[in-house]
Amino acid sequence: MRALVSVSDKTGLVPFVQGLRELGWTIIATGGTQKLLEGSGVQTVGISEVTGFPEILDGRVKTLHPKVHGGILARRDLPAHMQTLAEQGIGTIDLVCVNLYPFRQTIAKEGVSMEDAIENIDIGGPSMVRSAAKNWRDVTIVCDPADYAAVLEELRTAGKTSDQTRLKLSAKAYTHTAEYDMCIAGWMRRQAGLNEKLFLEYDLKQPLRYGENPHQSANFYAALRPESYSLAFARQIQGKELSYNNIQDANAALNVLRDFSDKPFCVALKHMNPCGAAVGETIEKAWQAAYEADKVSIYGGIVGVNRELTAEVALGMKPIFLEIVIAPSYTPEALEILSAKKNLRVLEVPMERGDQVPMQYVGVNGGMLVQQLDTAVEQVTEQMCVTKVRPTEAQRADLDFGWRIVKHVKSNAIAVVRDNHTIGVGAGQTNRVGSAEIALKQAQAAGFTEGLVLASDGFLPFGDTVELAAKYGVSAIVQPGGSIRDEESVAKADELGITMLFTGIRHFKH
Repeated sequence: MRALVSVSDKTGLVPFVQGLRELGWTIIATGGTQKLLEGSGVQTVGISEVTGFPEILDGRVKTLHPKVHGGILARRDLPAHMQTLAEQGIGTIDLVCVNLYPFRQTIAKEGVSMEDAIENIDIGGPSMVRSAAKNWRDVTIVCDPADYAAVLEELRTAGKTSDQTRLKLSAKAYTHTAEYDMCIAGWMRRQAGLNEKLFLEYDLKQPLRYGENPHQSANFYAALRPESYSLAFARQIQGKELSYNNIQDANAALNVLRDFSDKPFCVALKHMNPCGAAVGETIEKAWQAAYEADKVSIYGGIVGVNRELTAEVALGMKPIFLEIVIAPSYTPEALEILSAKKNLRVLEVPMERGDQVPMQYVGVNGGMLVQQLDTAVEQVTEQMCVTKVRPTEAQRADLDFGWRIVKHVKSNAIAVVRDNHTIGVGAGQTNRVGSAEIALKQAQAAGFTEGLVLASDGFLPFGDTVELAAKYGVSAIVQPGGSIRDEESVAKADELGITMLFTGIRHFKH
């Protein structure tokens, strides 16, 4: 029995091949793999001894030879195939242990050159892997070091691998080459400026009990490279398994937290909409203000903070039914307090804001929408004012806060704030006046009737929203502007003594 070994990832290779040798296998090896094995006392046969041809072109050509691929691809159950091997002096190769050049790791390096990337595109490796995978009934293909122990154990106990094992390894091998080619194709296409194809690669993180509803099946997949503000790379410290809806809500919370990295901030969410949010001098003050913003809606919701969660915050959360708590870290005392709520999901999420803008993928029936995640954060300044009445510094600060919150509320979106925390949120209505009325009535019910600030995610083409806001005590409004009837809302604001600011950019969230 002969095995061909040629690997880039040499993890666990030596004991695996030593095991094959102990079972009487002949080991054929290439270049660096042979050097490692021989240096570890494992006897091998060089690939050039098999092919009768030297490795050429700096190793670009070494296994692309009939004595390699004939030995792998020949069907043992076809006499004509076996006769051809005998006539050509080709021996069978019964096990192929190959993994591929580190292309993904190479292109991940900062400033990688086209030359370096190209030289890490494997040619002979994928050819051998595919040949062995195709002839899985006769050949065992091993491309994952995690499979070494199981394959070796089968060979020791049964003398050969089972049909089921070889089929499984064949499927894994085709996955290995498919992922490899997809990575290369995606990178090369980006260099060439082509975008008519979309290649996505995610690994299964966990199967979910069900989707949005119990009759829907669902899985959670994670990107290959770790990202900040990503639930896929969170550490779950305690609590029940995450559900589909939990993941959606927690992801929405992380997107809000991303926009408030500069100050201690806390947000409570329900159904992917902020129901209470606040900045504070400390994370304790931010939590308290966010909680007081809406003590009703927070029930059964998610809370996220952007600073280490302390014992004081944990004590405040303890009496409240929450689904998830998110923070970049926790004090030991806080974890001890939260541990009393066994079902509460406590997540630790990396929150380092990077320079790259993440992409957002949304499936639609038969297709996929792709866009950059809306990570833009504009500071609201006095220069944006379009009315006769100018904003005070306190109003400007509230307008800035409201503007950053309203982008995370489903359109049509209205956020009413005061003193750097939300006091009313209107989300997802079919008209903007309806959203404003919900938010303003919520503020009024909480006892806030003057000095309020209103933020709108879209422009206000008519004076009706402005007029409604004035009745509930709003003194300042921020909106994108851009309607052909902007002057109507500006005139109404001037008439009612309200200051209005145009940001010049909108933040719809559908």
